Amino acid sequence: MARSMAMALFPRTPCLSSSPSRLCFFNSFRQGGANYLNARRNRLDSAYILAGKPRCYSGSVEDSTISSSSSSSANAIPVKKRVVSGVQPTGSIHLGNYLGAIKNWVSLQDTYETLFFIVDLHAITLPYDAEQLSKMTRDAAAIYIACGIDTSKASVFAQSHVSAHAELTWLLNCVTPIGWLNKMIQFKEKSRKAGDENVGTGLLTYPVLMASDILLYQCDLVPVGDDQKQHLELTRELAERVNFLFGGRKWKKLGGNGGKLFKIPEALISPEGARVMSLTDGLSKMSKSTPSDQSRINLLDTKDIIANKFKRCKTDSFAGLEFGNPDRPECNNLLSIYQLVTGKTKQEVAQECKDMNWGQFKPLIADAVIAHLEPIQARYKEITADSTYLDSVLAEGALKAATIADTTLRNVYEAMGFLPCKRL
Repeated sequence: MARSMAMALFPRTPCLSSSPSRLCFFNSFRQGGANYLNARRNRLDSAYILAGKPRCYSGSVEDSTISSSSSSSANAIPVKKRVVSGVQPTGSIHLGNYLGAIKNWVSLQDTYETLFFIVDLHAITLPYDAEQLSKMTRDAAAIYIACGIDTSKASVFAQSHVSAHAELTWLLNCVTPIGWLNKMIQFKEKSRKAGDENVGTGLLTYPVLMASDILLYQCDLVPVGDDQKQHLELTRELAERVNFLFGGRKWKKLGGNGGKLFKIPEALISPEGARVMSLTDGLSKMSKSTPSDQSRINLLDTKDIIANKFKRCKTDSFAGLEFGNPDRPECNNLLSIYQLVTGKTKQEVAQECKDMNWGQFKPLIADAVIAHLEPIQARYKEITADSTYLDSVLAEGALKAATIADTTLRNVYEAMGFLPCKRL
């Protein structure tokens, strides 16, 4: 899931990690039960007091747009567009995840307000190792940071640490026609592989969870791969459906602000590296779920393993190397990987490699990938050696995300007619 989102609903709330109320919230979050519920109910009010004024509020999309546009130009702080994206923690994060998503996040964080999360709720839609899920979630967060995500610019958190993701998913499930979900291509493919009788309901409804991931943060632009366009279309249709069924005057009659509950997101597809292909099949996407580890370069693979995988990767018998030949998908994929890890232009790579054979090129691309991943692997080891640092990053990121997501969720509850929880 890589997604670039324009923030039109809520201005950024300052992050005050040292505040007692925030620390109290995370202590109660770990304990669960009544303490967590009380802390969650009070979190936004505490943020308002600490910030000096309510910069995050229960308003419609239009309300916040009007508010920001009517501010004095001399005093107004430019509102950055918002990016939210994530990768599953199951399996090893590989070169396709990195070049197709995470590497692009690094550049996005300088332009946008960014929230990058580990989608651990998505990770349980297929059989998984419960004993390893927590470790893999932490490892994924460490890899995000090691790849260049700057936690002073971006929020990094675990999806399950922001309960609004699961809550909004249930609300959206209840208004999603089953026919929409039955059309999802990925569900058909994965259920066929797993066997229809053994497929869990979560595999069918996980596009609704993906929609919640996006709509909670009022996104305008969502970075997605080619294979996720259909899920974004479902997200757009769901947003429009909820706005029609519960927004506008209907919401206002229930005491709400009226207007739209959700922004309608648009796709942002990276022009290069959006779809890195398998080393064993140039027509299939590099994937964690492929049984053969030879099909992918994992970001934490050793130098010898990387060199051996490129040595054994599938190629062809054509003379020379070239981009764009539909009869040579493996050649196009390997040249694209080489281009991305070296930072060279397509023209430079084409000129450099046009007269090479595979015996010359394979060591070249292996050395380039090893050199590119070496600092990432070194930084990963530093981060994982300090568990306290990683815990603080995830806690702070979850709090920032929850401040936004809880406001959206509260509006949806109100518009759908739920009885509000009164403070005791």
